[in-house]
This record gives sequence, structure tokens and C-alpha cells, in this order.
Amino acid sequence: MGLNGRRDNQRQMNTPGLGQAHDYPGKLIVVEGIDGSGKSTQAQLLQKWLLNRGVPVFFTEWNSSPLVRRATKAGKKKNRLTPTTFSLLHLTDFADRLTYQIIPPLKAGMVVIADRYAFTAFARDVARGVHPQWVREAYSFAVRPDIAFYFKVTVECSLDRLQSSRAKIKFYEAGMDLNLSRNVEESFCIFQGQVLEQYDAMSDEYDFEVIDAELPIDVQQLMVRRAVERRVADYMAPFSTRTPARAGMLPLSEAR
Repeated sequence: MGLNGRRDNQRQMNTPGLGQAHDYPGKLIVVEGIDGSGKSTQAQLLQKWLLNRGVPVFFTEWNSSPLVRRATKAGKKKNRLTPTTFSLLHLTDFADRLTYQIIPPLKAGMVVIADRYAFTAFARDVARGVHPQWVREAYSFAVRPDIAFYFKVTVECSLDRLQSSRAKIKFYEAGMDLNLSRNVEESFCIFQGQVLEQYDAMSDEYDFEVIDAELPIDVQQLMVRRAVERRVADYMAPFSTRTPARAGMLPLSEAR
């Protein structure tokens, strides 16, 4: 896909693309990080805080479009998803949700919180061997987020969290389809380490708000709330008198 194809994508979706800020009245906040980073917990806490302040919020998450959910589930069950097929399925999911779940709320002046965004594809797909330029051009129609939180955690911490929260590591999150290792834990560490490298490489390019995801939950959330108040101050101004950033925070001893 060349420059003309990229421009065609943006025209068809009627978006300015990732290269420049959007002009919708709403705000787009995304959370990113490797599996086990705790980003989903932080996204949910942020959503509750914003709603308590009277902010209209819409929440969307990766790989949730009914358009491809069945195909993705069937492919995973049979372990038949190649890196390119995986990438294309997620791209279809993203395009569908951008059209129907992200842009309309932004046009209506809402805050959209996206649990994973195009940056997940930039990190995971490239770690799986898909050409980085192809992936970026494929997602060139994406709306640039107003804030992109990157919850940075070590692979070892991520693995410990996942193993303590469920029975086993999932096949694809461990990168077992890539034949990195026959040992699930070793494969997980190799694959997620490569994903982590991609996130780190994107951090400055896309102005990620980096959060130390090994800090206590309430400390992270306070950092998130303050970043929101700072980076979208004009939008938040009408809601600033309702609920301060520290409202509803758990004591440190209860938030680990």
C-alpha cells in the first residue's frame, strides 16, 4: 500500500489519520500495554471517575466487533491463524469499531476510552513478523488519540500476574504460533518481550503518557487522572468542580 492508497483510506473514512490531531468535539483516550499490564483495570477506574464527574463516556475494547468475533474465535480454536490473517482480522475489527463505536461518540462530544488501539497492532503484528510499514499504512485512517496511555511493566511481572489470575497462559498471547519455544512460559517471555520493545520504540513518536504499571493501583490511577486534567484541560474545565482527582481513591494498602 503506497502513499495514494493511504490517502484513499483516510478519505474514505473521512479522518485526518494518525498524523494530525482530529477536530471532533469529543476526546479519545486509549490505554496500551502488554498482556498483564493492568491497563484494563485503569481504563475501568478512569471511566467510573469521569462518569462521576458528569462526563459522557463511551467504552470500546480490542477485538470486540461482532463482525469478526466468530471468525477470530474459530481460527484461534483450531490454531489456524497466520500472522497476516490475525492482522487482517484485527484490522477489520478496528475499522468496524472506528466507524460505529468511536467516531460517532467523538462527533457527539463524548470521551471515548479505547482498551487497546492501533498501537496494539503496531506492536503485536510486527512482533509476529508482519512488515511494520504495511501495518502502519493499513491503519493510516485511524483517528489520532488525544491521550495514549502506555502502562509499562516487565515481562516477568506480567507473567506473574496472569498466572495468579487464571489457570493457564493463552496460546496466542504466549506467541506459541510462532514456534519460539515449546515451553509456554519461555515463549510468553520471548514474544511479550518483543511486543514490549515495539511499544518502547513508539513511545516518543506517538507521545505516549507512560505509566509505571508496577506501582500500586491507586497511585497509577491518580497519575492517569492528573494527566487527563492536564492534557485535555479545556474539555474537562466544565466538569472540574464536581469530583477532584483524588476522589474515590483507595488507600495504598488496599490497592495492590
